[in-house]
Amino acid sequence: MGNRTSTIDFNTRLRKKAQSVNYVLQRLLDFQQINSELKEALKYTLGAPGKRVRAVLVLWCCELVSGRVNRNAEIASAAIEMVHTYSLIHDDLPAMDNDDLRRGLPTCHRAFDEATAILTGDALLTLAFEILAKEIDEPTVAIKLIGQLAHDAGASGMIAGQMADLKAEESAGTKQMLEYIHINKTAKMFRCAAAIGAICGGAPEKQFDCLCEYGLKIGLAFQITDDILDVSAPSEQLGKTAGKDVKAAKCTYPAVVGLEKARELQEKLTSEAVAALKPFGKKADTLRQFAMTLLERMK
Repeated sequence: MGNRTSTIDFNTRLRKKAQSVNYVLQRLLDFQQINSELKEALKYTLGAPGKRVRAVLVLWCCELVSGRVNRNAEIASAAIEMVHTYSLIHDDLPAMDNDDLRRGLPTCHRAFDEATAILTGDALLTLAFEILAKEIDEPTVAIKLIGQLAHDAGASGMIAGQMADLKAEESAGTKQMLEYIHINKTAKMFRCAAAIGAICGGAPEKQFDCLCEYGLKIGLAFQITDDILDVSAPSEQLGKTAGKDVKAAKCTYPAVVGLEKARELQEKLTSEAVAALKPFGKKADTLRQFAMTLLERMK
């Protein structure tokens, strides 16, 4: 019973942290001089009930290394959420995954139209870097954050993974191909969240490296969980279309190594992520619980 209570308590903390990200996103968007139709689409996509796990990871990593969440971390958490949301909008387009449902709502191109969805994604991507350039209070910190986010979200990170994911459809996937796709497409953005949280908190190199390893491992475990849920959970539970990976013959962990091995790997990566936090001692208990919560999630 105690363990169940602590899980409920942690999920409440997670929701509160996500709400603080929502508040920052709303405030930043309100201050932008944006065409009204485009602003409506931006508010629609950013206002959808997302988990905000990458953004929350930024805040908790900053808190771990500096003892508190500072304004730079709040700005950086909003920036990574904007980049993540842009990637979802573009992922759902007819030319990519052609999906109708995201975060329990019609996808952006369904709620508006395809051109608006493309431009909304473009706007979110560029706005993320604009707020880092303008709102971060130290130029050296801003440069580090911009460089980290651009690298992990760009042509040698998330975009590379998405490209490889598209090219791997209908092919006999290998474990090596799968790792490349998921490290780049998903895990690097989790590593990025941990890294920019550490940068905002002024982490020394050793702490920075530990948090990057933690981020990469929970990112890979997160993607495996996504793969498993796609074949085992209904659309209503997921808030997006279930079974779409199988339908598109995507290169996923259950498809390549089987469901049982995928679950084993998911648990192994979570254990390795928790082990990476050892130098922090009990101070990292929040991130340990975070890793376990992501492992046990149902959507």
